[in-house]
Amino acid sequence: MAQGEYDREKIHLNLARLKKGNEKFEIDVDADKAIAFKQGSVSDIREVLKVQHVFADAKKGLLASDHVMQQVFKTSDPLEVANIIIKEGEIQLTEEYRRKIKEEKKKRILGIIQRNGVDPKSNTPHPLTRLENAFEEAKVHLDDFKNAESQVEDVLKQIRHLLPIKFVMKEIAVKIPAQYATKSYGLVKGYGRIVREDWLTDGSWAVVIEMPGGIELEFYDKLNSFTHGNNETKILNVR
Repeated sequence: MAQGEYDREKIHLNLARLKKGNEKFEIDVDADKAIAFKQGSVSDIREVLKVQHVFADAKKGLLASDHVMQQVFKTSDPLEVANIIIKEGEIQLTEEYRRKIKEEKKKRILGIIQRNGVDPKSNTPHPLTRLENAFEEAKVHLDDFKNAESQVEDVLKQIRHLLPIKFVMKEIAVKIPAQYATKSYGLVKGYGRIVREDWLTDGSWAVVIEMPGGIELEFYDKLNSFTHGNNETKILNVR
């Protein structure tokens, strides 16, 4: 690609941008990898760049001059300059990308809340629809540059005035008859941590499992389906 040339059809760009004095520098990036690079989980700048060029104006296809880059950054190497732009500048995301990321993070966060949270009055999980409605009613704002897990507490603060929620762990005693005991081991273990277990003389399996409170009902449904209802359960502890 010659100096000053760029594909003018690429108008929907995710850019990283840095301004130094009167000079502006832009790079066309893969948004996911640019964020990961800024957070330190991607280390190779070449994975981030759509094209290995630095622009004065990416949408117009105007490349930054080597002379200006040398003056400002003490290097005209586009990879070195791109590294500085990502670390010191801002990542400009398209609206389409922002919507996509917001929806993915919303689903992830609400999934975490539903899995771990319960209604304090009943100690039962909130339906996903109820959580989604509270999220929308509270007009929750998500940070584009933080992962879903790090925003769970902030989301809880924003929706708790609409929907009381507390995170709990439950210890549940389960007894499964011999004909289902061995095959149900993987199912039970998949829902939490086995605190203790005992294989009884009649071949049945007695186990205590610790799990997030929000998945208790789902666990019962799966266990009842697998054993055709032939099981016994009892909540031992909620904390």
